[in-house]
Amino acid sequence: MKTIEEIQAAIEAAVPGGEVTIVMNPSPAAQHSLLVGAGKAVAVAKFLRDDAELALDFCSNVTGVDWLDREIAEKVKVTKTVTKTVDGVEQQVEETVEETVKRAVPGYLECVYHLYSVAKKHGPVVIRMRTANRSDMVELPSLTPIWRGAEFQEREVFDLYGIVFTGHPDLRRILMWDEFKDHPMRKDYVLPDDFEYEPTPHDDVLKRAEAHRADVAQEGAAQ
Repeated sequence: MKTIEEIQAAIEAAVPGGEVTIVMNPSPAAQHSLLVGAGKAVAVAKFLRDDAELALDFCSNVTGVDWLDREIAEKVKVTKTVTKTVDGVEQQVEETVEETVKRAVPGYLECVYHLYSVAKKHGPVVIRMRTANRSDMVELPSLTPIWRGAEFQEREVFDLYGIVFTGHPDLRRILMWDEFKDHPMRKDYVLPDDFEYEPTPHDDVLKRAEAHRADVAQEGAAQ
């Protein structure tokens, strides 16, 4: 099978403006992946499936990732003018020093697909897409029209992470009930404190439920 760099080059040649970036994996597995721009994702997916050499005809796994807002510290070299004493005389000299610079990285949601070729017996090739943010711009194109096996798995990602897959043939919750609010796999998801609908023997959960009932009763009395 082609290397990840060769696959990137093949996509860029076949799909102009495909916006494909290699995401390196520093772990021992070294399973690098391709970050695909949402605007051309369907065209890229179709190429990966239909290319005679790659023939990635099977999507084995689709999963979501939630990336919170975070701060990254990077070391950069800067040139500064400093005062130094040389032979008893103070002089202004330029010196290159290393400083740590912090920058904010806005959060986003990610969908990751593992692709194989049944025909060629190779894989996986891992591709991923990212949303613009994790609040009001969470749409990504569905790849179910390319790989039918992604249908239920994209529904699971929608249910648990909140990514809205445009073009999906039947996008609705698959694990949680329709009236359920929020998305349980988000990193900032807060567990409910009212477990009346699901009796449990665990003491800590019962205490939370009792506290919830007390708060509700107090709010009712205040009204």
